Amino acid sequence: MAAKYSDEEIEAFVKEPKPLPPNYRENIKLRDRRGHKESELLIDGENGSEFHVIFRQNNVNTLDFSIILALLPADTNQLFRLRRYNGKSHEHSNKIEKDKFYDFHVHQATERYQEYGTREDAYAEPRQNYNDFHSALDCLVKECGFILPPGQQRSLFEVENDN
Repeated sequence: MAAKYSDEEIEAFVKEPKPLPPNYRENIKLRDRRGHKESELLIDGENGSEFHVIFRQNNVNTLDFSIILALLPADTNQLFRLRRYNGKSHEHSNKIEKDKFYDFHVHQATERYQEYGTREDAYAEPRQNYNDFHSALDCLVKECGFILPPGQQRSLFEVENDN
């Protein structure tokens, strides 16, 4: 059975301090998959939570990307997506609010979308604070409790392509 969380629990997971190891950049290498490149980074939160950061970038359209912060709940192997930073490559519709937009956007897990029966992160809001894969990654780091290793700056959080 999939985990379900309240909005307060979701926010606590997002804010949970997530220290990045000194060599985290070496572990983020986008590798070819079917039509896109992908990588995943595992991070242990300071409160004992296990987080996965999943990076996806379309091979053709640079505006088609997702950077996902997911939680691996205890006693399950099904990830719970807390946040998903998407590119400007498709129209998004919020089913409950019945609104649509075509822009860079961030999906966030919500209690009401879980209760509605959709994916936990089906709700999204348009964003203007990023405009590409790397600036979206900077936003994720800034907004989701990540702690950079000593001496490293957020803007240096770069992903390597492994061709």
